[in-house]
Parts: sequence; C-alpha cells; structure tokens
Amino acid sequence: MIYLRRFTFNPVGVNAYLLWDETNEAVVIDPACSARAEEEQLSRFVSDHQLLVVGLLNTHGHFDHLMGNNFAAAKWNLKCRIHPDDLPLAADAKQHALLFGIQMPAPDKEMELLSTEEILFGNSRLKVIPVPGHSRGSVAFYAEADKFLVVGDILFEGSVGRTDLPGGDHHQLITGIKSKLLPLGDEVKVYPGHGNETNIGKERRYNPFLQ
Repeated sequence: MIYLRRFTFNPVGVNAYLLWDETNEAVVIDPACSARAEEEQLSRFVSDHQLLVVGLLNTHGHFDHLMGNNFAAAKWNLKCRIHPDDLPLAADAKQHALLFGIQMPAPDKEMELLSTEEILFGNSRLKVIPVPGHSRGSVAFYAEADKFLVVGDILFEGSVGRTDLPGGDHHQLITGIKSKLLPLGDEVKVYPGHGNETNIGKERRYNPFLQ
C-alpha cells in the first residue's frame, strides 16, 4: 500500500507529494520547496518516519514545480527524472521565474528522462502516463493498485491546466484527459499540482472543461 503526504510550498503554492510504502522506500514528486523552512519541513518528515527517498520525479518542467529539485537531489543523492519533451522548459526555469519576480537557482542539468516506463520503489509501482497540453512533457503518475493519480497541472478540481504558456495546447490537453485519465475509473483519486484533491468521477460529471 502506498501512503501519501502532501506539502504546499513556494510563493506559487505548489503541491509537493511524498509517497512511500511498507518498506519505507519513498519517492518525492515536484518537491517545490523554495525556503529553508520548507526544506526542513520536508526533510524532517522523511527523517521522523525513517523513510529512504529513492526517487525524485517531476510532473512537468514549469519553474514552480522544479523549485526544490536541487535541494532534494543533494539531500538524498538523486537525479531528477522528467519527460524529455520538457527539458527545454527546465533549462529556462530560472529565467521564467524571474518574469514572476521569483528568484530560484537553475535546476541541475543532469536530469534523467521519463518515458512510459513504470517507476518502482519498495513493493510499489507508478505508471507514467504522458498527457501533453499544459506543457509538451506533462505526465501523470498512476498508482493503479491504490487507485490514485498525481497529475501536476494537467487536471484540477473543476478546472484543467492553463494552455496559454509555451508548449500549451488546449485541444491536446482535453483529448488526453478524456482518453487517458477518465477511463481509469470514477473512484480514482486525483492529486493535483495546486489546490484540493478530487476524483475522476467528480471531474467527469462536473468539470465544465470536460463536458
């Protein structure tokens, strides 16, 4: 069974997720911490629960989700994993942050690539589901056995990811959500990159962008 803890970090309010199972092996998704207090909160939780962080994953390459990557990589001796189509976004993250008046270090260029493989940790697995449209390389992480998705900025409670940024494509995003995420089942929980959790059934019925 996978356990999940959400943290909300940085000035943009990104949801960072820590996942672990009964082996205490863990992965962190979009660590996002931008201040020392946030870094300490994340590392303290890992230490208090005696977790071994073995994976650092990004849902996509926008700067607010990459904040905290350098800290997590150094803290647990990891390399970030991101979809190859979002490498250009990651490379420009520091400059994009400045457009919003936010200072951040340039992300480590030594990134490992995600495609459609499964992420394994402990006794658990996450399926990588590419859903481009918010960015070219946006992915969701699907815990099939535990019936939940970590979706970054693909899907929100009552909304979907913005598509007016470089690499955005609204039609592609909606098509991907409908063809790849909705078929997973109404009971599947959805943990987004900002805001509250939801589920597939609720979004299928009430999300105005999916009608």
